[in-house]
Amino acid sequence: MTQRLYYADSYLKDFDASVVERADDGRRVYLDRTAFYPTSGGQPFDTGRLGGIEVTEVVDEGERIAHVLSGPLPAGPTIGHVDWPRRFDHMQQHTGQHLLSAVLADLFGYQTIAVHFGQQTSTLDLETGKLTQDQVGRAEERTNEIVVENRPVEVSFEEAGSAGGLRKASDRGGTLRVITIRDIDRSACGGTHVRATGEIGAVLIRKVERVRKGIRVEFLCGGRALRRARADHELLVQLAGGFTSSVQDLPQLVEAQRQELKETNSTQREIQAALDLCRARELYQGAAPDASGIRKVVVRETGEPLEALRGLAQAYASMPMAIFVGTAATPPAVILATSPDAGVDAAGLLKGLLATVGGRGGGSSRLAQGIVPGRPQLEAVVASLEA
Repeated sequence: MTQRLYYADSYLKDFDASVVERADDGRRVYLDRTAFYPTSGGQPFDTGRLGGIEVTEVVDEGERIAHVLSGPLPAGPTIGHVDWPRRFDHMQQHTGQHLLSAVLADLFGYQTIAVHFGQQTSTLDLETGKLTQDQVGRAEERTNEIVVENRPVEVSFEEAGSAGGLRKASDRGGTLRVITIRDIDRSACGGTHVRATGEIGAVLIRKVERVRKGIRVEFLCGGRALRRARADHELLVQLAGGFTSSVQDLPQLVEAQRQELKETNSTQREIQAALDLCRARELYQGAAPDASGIRKVVVRETGEPLEALRGLAQAYASMPMAIFVGTAATPPAVILATSPDAGVDAAGLLKGLLATVGGRGGGSSRLAQGIVPGRPQLEAVVASLEA
């Protein structure tokens, strides 16, 4: 059994221990005691050095903890050194999560059902279908108020049967490790935590999204929140500089640009439709009708993607007794459009031809398109449509 030193002292950076078992040529070792936290409860493992060798992973195996190393470690006594910046960052995120979850439960009755601590951001999942922006603001403000109050964060070991007032009931028996944030939260937890809420630093809620039947809240604490806020501000300053404006004027400027782009796109679509119609009329007038009066035209590989031919195809098929065939080279594709009086089911005809050459596609009776494996197959489909 490995003695878990971090249970009693999350601030322990250096410790001595004895190697009790080695595996993988000494690259996986088990100690009689350790300050290295293993991946558990959503919190990532610690890194650092053991006997001067880099610790690359720490694994919880129940009664004991495995330390995966970058190189072999001899048997016997050794000294461990925990990567403190990484450990303290995890302590800030984990304690911040306890506090934010407690505040959300206290203000709105929303219970946390899952947590995840990532390398960049952390998330908690709430058992609710909605979290408004007003609620986000209130929760963030209240959480940071308690941070400033610097309330004690205490560790205690209590029997499961008598540990009362837990935010979430524990299904474990025996002795529980309970983390208490004074007057706001009591939670059974084996993770590493700061001594007081002031050490959490600022708590920043970044994003709220719907997941399954609940709500996921993305947040950052302490140094992460500061770095993210700085990066966000620098981005806003850069964007404002591009507009030669202040950060405060960005929303109005962006909205004005959005409206202008919307109007430009609308005008562009109108112009393109007019061009397609003009071009379609030229093609129609230049196409000789066959014995049944149908004017068929084939437009081959103009260099445009197939989607660019849709407007031209529809414009051509708006004329009487008209059939339009268009192709694109990359990927090999074909489009077929027919006027209502041409008596041709575009989708029915094209699907049948595509099936014979290993292609696929679909559409409606008036407009259909599809792709084929290669140029020979494309030529075969077009030849059948031209006939």
